[in-house]
Amino acid sequence: METRKTLSELMGYLGVEVISVEQDISITGIALDSRQVQPGNLFVALWGENTDGHRYIPDAVQRGAAAIVGTDHIDDSEVPYFRIEDGRAALATLSAAFWDFPARQLTVIGITGTDGKTTTANFIYNILKAADIRAGMITTVNAVIGDQQLDTGFHVTTPEAPQVQCYLAGMVSAGLTHVVLEATSHGLSQQRVGNCEFDLGVVTNITHEHIDYHGSYEAYRAAKASLLISLDQTYPKQHSTPPAAIINRDDDSYEFLKRVTTVRKVSYGIHFDADVKAQEINYHKGGTRFLAVGRDYEIPIDCYLAGKFNVYNCLAALAATVDGLGLSPSAVQAGIAALRGIPGRMELIDLGQDFLAIVDFAHTPNALRRSLETAREMVSGRVIVVYGSAGLRDREKRRLMAEISTELADISVLTAEDPRTESLDSILTEMAAGAESRGGVENDTFWIMPDRGKAIRLGISLAQPGDVVIACGKGHEQSMCFGRVEYPWDDRTAMRSALAEHLNVSGPEMPYLPTQAE
Repeated sequence: METRKTLSELMGYLGVEVISVEQDISITGIALDSRQVQPGNLFVALWGENTDGHRYIPDAVQRGAAAIVGTDHIDDSEVPYFRIEDGRAALATLSAAFWDFPARQLTVIGITGTDGKTTTANFIYNILKAADIRAGMITTVNAVIGDQQLDTGFHVTTPEAPQVQCYLAGMVSAGLTHVVLEATSHGLSQQRVGNCEFDLGVVTNITHEHIDYHGSYEAYRAAKASLLISLDQTYPKQHSTPPAAIINRDDDSYEFLKRVTTVRKVSYGIHFDADVKAQEINYHKGGTRFLAVGRDYEIPIDCYLAGKFNVYNCLAALAATVDGLGLSPSAVQAGIAALRGIPGRMELIDLGQDFLAIVDFAHTPNALRRSLETAREMVSGRVIVVYGSAGLRDREKRRLMAEISTELADISVLTAEDPRTESLDSILTEMAAGAESRGGVENDTFWIMPDRGKAIRLGISLAQPGDVVIACGKGHEQSMCFGRVEYPWDDRTAMRSALAEHLNVSGPEMPYLPTQAE
């Protein structure tokens, strides 16, 4: 899609006047990375965690930027420069304005939470399709626009505002009416989903994560809550349902979240009294069956994804679509049953071995706990887990995750997970201390294997018939960061390679990591 806007038109949405006729030029796009600037783009210089975008203004101009927006005082810019107070808010507004505010023409369902966002988004998306609604989806895995599936990046986070608004505009152009949009805490606090005009806000849970970035649990919780707060300011739409907040009744965040917005609230859960509740839950190897009970309905549900946490994901999707959008129970049943798996989410890898092999994205303490509990339900033998903890991220979870794996798994293999510029040995030492604090014994109940490929091989070599080997933390991701370099990496490929070696059958080559020679 190609579109253009005049500079004066765009700056008008920021309340900034373009006073010179010579400055009122045609803008071809919005960019925040100078390396991605195209001729005629408006470059927005942002202050980030590790860099100052104003330093790259000369590079942006050299690449053809027609104008610059920033927060610093700059007097000698080669192209028109406009100073504003909030760079992130400006970027969101400019991106939406450039694409004619596409979210105002869509019913937008936002999903946030520590865990379960992508799965819940896929449940909702499948329910919408089962109801013959033309829907799109933007998650941390991909963006789905009609028949197109677009990759949203290396690591899990919400795409930046220009990309999000471009996706939404593509959906409007394709004739879609609804979109399911996954919003991370970074995406919310950095206003990457600003001007997305949410109609429904769904929260899965809020547990320990990203404290390194937000500074405290309370700040992290507030970032998540901003999705629900935004429901009160959603732009009036011609064809939209009344806004609603969908909240997990069983989560510790419930009492806080129910107070942050004035819109209608729908709670879901298992243990406490909720508007939508799961009863008669039956877990089995192929998934879960339960009865969803609402204010005026009872819906038998067959879910082909395992674990109690997927019951919660189903309930969140059901509350959003039946109570939030007024869809039929039959659409819910069909949509949930249609989802047979999500890449890197409790994904079974089967090359004919006599034990289970699973790749899962669990990279938080709570997610690791839930994955290990589910793995335990799936086998009669031992649980062997391979996982790491990322560098330049919340340090406390290194200890917490090691404590959890020591308590819930029979064998833990501690390994690399995006160490970035931190010392991998130091990260593993912190994790080992957490394991030992819960009675773990090195080379007995836990092993330290820095190279992730060798760690997965080790887990498989220790497996006996009836066991499960589960690699956690990377899921669908396609790279691992050492230093500042992203090395191609896929846990599923690594698992298949290790299984093929173990079974002496043909299989893919183990992906390379710089730790292989150690």
